[in-house]
Amino acid sequence: MGMKQDIAILRELAAQVAEIAALPIQDRTRMMWSNLNSLKQDRPMVMIDQVCWNEMDVNNELTLICQDPELKKWEWELKRILYIWKHFAADFVVEDFMRVPMAVHGINDFGVYPQEDILGTDTTNSVVSHAYVNQFKTIDDLEKIKTPVITYDITETNHRMALAQEIFHDILDVRLEGIEPYLSLWDTIAMWMSVEGVLYTLADDPDLMLALATRVVECFMSGLDQLEAQGLLCGPQSWIHCTGAWTRDLPAVENPTTNDIWMYGLAQMFSTVSPAMFNEFEIEPCMPLFERFGLVYYGCCDPLDLKMKEVRRIPNLRKISMSPWADKRRGAVEIGNDYVFSFKPNPAFLATASFDEDLVRKDLEETKAICKEYDCPLEIILKDISTVKYEPQRLKRWAEIAMEVVNA
Repeated sequence: MGMKQDIAILRELAAQVAEIAALPIQDRTRMMWSNLNSLKQDRPMVMIDQVCWNEMDVNNELTLICQDPELKKWEWELKRILYIWKHFAADFVVEDFMRVPMAVHGINDFGVYPQEDILGTDTTNSVVSHAYVNQFKTIDDLEKIKTPVITYDITETNHRMALAQEIFHDILDVRLEGIEPYLSLWDTIAMWMSVEGVLYTLADDPDLMLALATRVVECFMSGLDQLEAQGLLCGPQSWIHCTGAWTRDLPAVENPTTNDIWMYGLAQMFSTVSPAMFNEFEIEPCMPLFERFGLVYYGCCDPLDLKMKEVRRIPNLRKISMSPWADKRRGAVEIGNDYVFSFKPNPAFLATASFDEDLVRKDLEETKAICKEYDCPLEIILKDISTVKYEPQRLKRWAEIAMEVVNA
């Protein structure tokens, strides 16, 4: 099967996506996300992301047929969209365009690379364990960090656009997409030092850690300056870290700066440090990053219910993650109507020997009731799904239960 057959496959998939994208519900859902992000929700919103795709291929719905490696990537993207819509759409939006990524090189390339051992438990699953080597033991080691040099490959970008236009031009709009910056300070450092290395050194040599954090933020800032100067930042976002990003509070401009887009921040390993250390080593060093973005989504798996005084210092903050390890009521008291309460249900509920629907429903109903009591705008984001025990219908049922709860 040659290129011509591959293109025919993609055009058929794109036609199915275009038909779904034209449904009126897409505009309604975008509007509800936008209302939520303006702290004026219609109802709580629901998303499922970071799925264990290796367990999802029912009836060969995700089996890739294209032969060309480049076209196979488009096939995967289209089939993934169709699969989500069919099985667990919740408040997922099917867009009427395809994003073509700019060919940009050097982003977050600090000249330091992880030294690690990897251990996996399921050969089909990309989720693995990492044991990192600590490469930063003295202040002299900071010399290893180089400021990234970002370059733009216009030839490769034009190739990608021409190919996408050839395939999709009369079916879906084709949009050139710039870079959505990933600016996780401590996830980056953890891969250079290990989590244990970071936590011990925070206590044993705080001056080294503060200098390291400051240096990495300087590199992030330089990278953002370069992206802005070269016009390489993304346009209006549909999603920001697993949640809808549609908003009326950011401008839609042709050549965006960081002030025109969302960023997300997180310090997951800081779950175990004090609020004072969280403020000193995360909030303070990252303040230059937070200040330059239009809106900020903060947090991930880290419980933030006891660190809200520090989190509130973040300028332009709009959404706050409330992880499975946060106290919901305490988080809701602290968040109130000032931010979106971004609830993360425990993905372990889908990984047990048998799927407990009553447990899922009780968890979601309790969260909804607490947020209603404290007037918190609420989104429910199921993510970090490592396994559903090869029973993909669990995700379908979770989505159905969640939508029943938020619509009740």
